[in-house]
Amino acid sequence: MESEDLGWSGAIELHRRDLAAAGSSERTVEAYGRDLRQFAGWAGGRGLAPDQVTHREVRLFAASLTQDGRSPATVARKLASVRSLYAFLLRTGRVPQNPADLVSAPKAGRKLPKVLTVVQVEEVLGAVPATTPIELRDQAMLELAYSSGLRSAELVDLDLTSLDSAGGRVKVIGKGSRHRIVPVGDPAMEAIDHYIEGGRQRLVVDPEERALFISKNGRRLSTSDVSRRLAVRVRKAASAGGISPHTLRHSFATHLLEGGADLRTIQELLGHSSISTTQVYTHLDAARLRDVYAESHPRA
Repeated sequence: MESEDLGWSGAIELHRRDLAAAGSSERTVEAYGRDLRQFAGWAGGRGLAPDQVTHREVRLFAASLTQDGRSPATVARKLASVRSLYAFLLRTGRVPQNPADLVSAPKAGRKLPKVLTVVQVEEVLGAVPATTPIELRDQAMLELAYSSGLRSAELVDLDLTSLDSAGGRVKVIGKGSRHRIVPVGDPAMEAIDHYIEGGRQRLVVDPEERALFISKNGRRLSTSDVSRRLAVRVRKAASAGGISPHTLRHSFATHLLEGGADLRTIQELLGHSSISTTQVYTHLDAARLRDVYAESHPRA
């Protein structure tokens, strides 16, 4: 190991040059620099030089960030910067080990999906009178998205033959080309019937077109079309802002769980390959129960 009296400023500058020489972007180099200057200030305030830091100090630094209210993602990023600095110092013989290698980044909490209340769903679905062909189509599409928990891609992939009106169900091709049959509620089926009879016939150009939901030009819709049309509807429902087509799918699953449906049934209806994916709704339901408890219980 070289005998070199290397302070924090020198170590960070050498690391900066190494990153730049390796082709890192200017933004990346600056981000590393900000994180490392913060760590240097913390360690230097405790009288520690770069070659005196152990894994214990790195852990204490991470803990101090958490205590200051930094998110797990932010703490993980700053630890990655420290790890990168010490990887360089170790590679160039300036320190005997990388103390950050022994420190695990905090696990980020799973972000819970946005879910509408039943009242908000009613606002979205009833926001625009369904009279024109486009309105009839949008009404049918959004009713079906909520009624059956379909993804945007699944909605646009539906053909006329996908529907079983008599049985009140729809055949869906989900991720990985997995097929499933999902029940369709009466309001959604009624909206679809109205669209086929009074809207689709006026939109269709090619009599051979098989797509259930078609554009004003008579072609199959895209997933971006579904998002745009939902945005139009949401503007009419002020209290349900900031949602996507997937929000209706999340609301479908959550409302089923709240109504007593078991997790395996919801998994099948959503077309999840793993029950672990569906389990996010149990966390969401528990979070809502805690909120209701906090607002309602006199000694919460």
